[in-house]
Amino acid sequence: MSSKRILHVTSELVPYFNENPISSGVYNLAKQMFAQGNDVRIFMPRFGLINERRFQLHEVIRLSGMNLIINDLDQPLVIKVASLPGERMQVYFIENHEYFKRKSPYKNEANEWFEDNDERAVFFTKGVLETIKKLNWIPDIIHLHGWMASFLPIYLKNNYANDAFFSDIKVITSVYNQGSNGTFSNNLKAILEFDNIDTSKLNYLTDNKYVSIIKEAMEGSDTIVKGEEVLIDELEDMFKDSTNPKFDFIQNEDVQVIYQVTSEIKIQE
Repeated sequence: MSSKRILHVTSELVPYFNENPISSGVYNLAKQMFAQGNDVRIFMPRFGLINERRFQLHEVIRLSGMNLIINDLDQPLVIKVASLPGERMQVYFIENHEYFKRKSPYKNEANEWFEDNDERAVFFTKGVLETIKKLNWIPDIIHLHGWMASFLPIYLKNNYANDAFFSDIKVITSVYNQGSNGTFSNNLKAILEFDNIDTSKLNYLTDNKYVSIIKEAMEGSDTIVKGEEVLIDELEDMFKDSTNPKFDFIQNEDVQVIYQVTSEIKIQE
């Protein structure tokens, strides 16, 4: 396979998070493909639990001054970057104090999902897409990890469908159980519709459950991968029924075949 530009979009990554299926999975995939000569970059939220000084994050000044409108609210977008410790891989952090400064990434002190997790995920999604466009760095493949990244196919196929910058990008979704028991606020559809997304055309958004957004990402991706060996029944069933190229849970095997197959998929007109 010729060298590719691969973008990983994730909410968690070792060493900024403890080891779990997502944080370790992204790290291992990115490291392996980077070692094979690919241009690999990673985007994640800059949660409050990430120590800026310890990991030597610094603001990308040339990307400063961007704002995103989320559900009629004007929110500032700050981009910070660091090198993955021990590697020469760049990690970009999407920062916004309103959404990501909290010490807990997803839940409040009562262990309840944050009421605005839908807004936070949409901000993250739009922040990633607008940033790579401003960087003028066009990935060949975007690889998604976790429910917070699962909004990206919806926006690519709607808001950015006619943008030539994104026209040749292929999308891989790794499917995890993370967030499968969560429920977004009742404003979810209104947030998407504010961005002119026709939610009636989203096949799985019949409720506000996180798992529905994960299923939308699976349907909207070119390739799907099991990020965990055992998925909940709802996701397992969709994985089995999918007609898209798909790969079972991979541990120590060479992952290059995933990107090779995805890169060869023809763009549908």
